[in-house]
Amino acid sequence: MPASPYVTALRAHIGHDLLLLPGASAVVRDDRGHILFLRRGDDGRWSLPAGMIEPGEQPADAALREIFEETGIRARVERIGGIAMHDSVYPNGDHCQYLSVWFRCRAVGGTLRADGDESLEVGWFAPDALPPGLDERILLRIRTTAAADAPAWFPPARES
Repeated sequence: MPASPYVTALRAHIGHDLLLLPGASAVVRDDRGHILFLRRGDDGRWSLPAGMIEPGEQPADAALREIFEETGIRARVERIGGIAMHDSVYPNGDHCQYLSVWFRCRAVGGTLRADGDESLEVGWFAPDALPPGLDERILLRIRTTAAADAPAWFPPARES
């Protein structure tokens, strides 16, 4: 996936070393309860819409922007799903640790389409027929956004 200008500038200075970055993702449901997925352009795996929070951008705005850019779907945020840290190492060797915020969203319009860069394929999947190869991080996001009124999820704090 193409890096934001912010990340490109940082990578020019530090190479592939670890970067701590803010990220936002979304579990988008339609009126049938199906979940929006995309097949990623960088590794070909199925995933939820997600991406970097740009400087000055609020996390919910970033999630809605990424949903539209990657899938063509317009959505609205219903609630925060959770927040956690996770590591990613990309095929080019870049190592990132994301402070990731995810949201429960509802599709409200748009036309389903892959952008051909960040997303190679997009589709709606029933909760009992999800795409293959989903990692635990994605399944956690789905579980923590299943109920409309559930509290936000976060890992328990370590005892001091």
